[in-house]
Amino acid sequence: MNAPLDGLIILDLTHVLAGPYASMTLADLGARVIKVERPGSGDDTRAFPPFKDSESAYFATINHGKESIALDLKNAQDLQIAQELIATADGLIEGFRPGVMDRLGLGYGSVRALNPSIIYCSITGYGQSGPESQKAGHDLNYIAEAGLLGLGADKDGAPVIPPGLIADIGGGAYPAVMNILMALRQAEATGEGTHLDISMSDNLFPWMFWAFAQHQVTGTNPKPGAE
Repeated sequence: MNAPLDGLIILDLTHVLAGPYASMTLADLGARVIKVERPGSGDDTRAFPPFKDSESAYFATINHGKESIALDLKNAQDLQIAQELIATADGLIEGFRPGVMDRLGLGYGSVRALNPSIIYCSITGYGQSGPESQKAGHDLNYIAEAGLLGLGADKDGAPVIPPGLIADIGGGAYPAVMNILMALRQAEATGEGTHLDISMSDNLFPWMFWAFAQHQVTGTNPKPGAE
């Protein structure tokens, strides 16, 4: 029996967690995922412990089932190779700060000119536009600024850091996968691709639906650890 995404090609231009987790999920569903890494060092997580036989188990956990190619996207020859891969791909996932892909010549407009049906997915902390778009951040920044961190506190009232990476996986990877699958279905029907703007911080608000409901009805916010 064929896997659901057999025959599809996804280019993964992401690193660390949210993007690689999304592309890993697509690989698990049968897609051929080609991971583009920096020459020499590769994905940052290749240097993350724990190690087995000098290989990062962290990296292997969220990058299994993928192919890997080392390309310097600032090099003209390597950029041409990337463009050739793009021309035959069904999807592309990137996690650069807004504007970086445009400067590399691989923004959505340039990619769409090469492949009008491609699904182009950008995963960032704060989205492609707006006052926070150029701001760097990590999982803890996103859950704090969205208000999610403040809903949990210890006996002294200090926020408790969650044991899981909610923004990266729940706000980035999973929404990316869901939207990529829907966009692929649309592209099959229409031949037209699209640009998906996945904001990890924005996608945290559904995690707090009950807190919003309480505030709307009672005018008060939930008390940390009490509701």
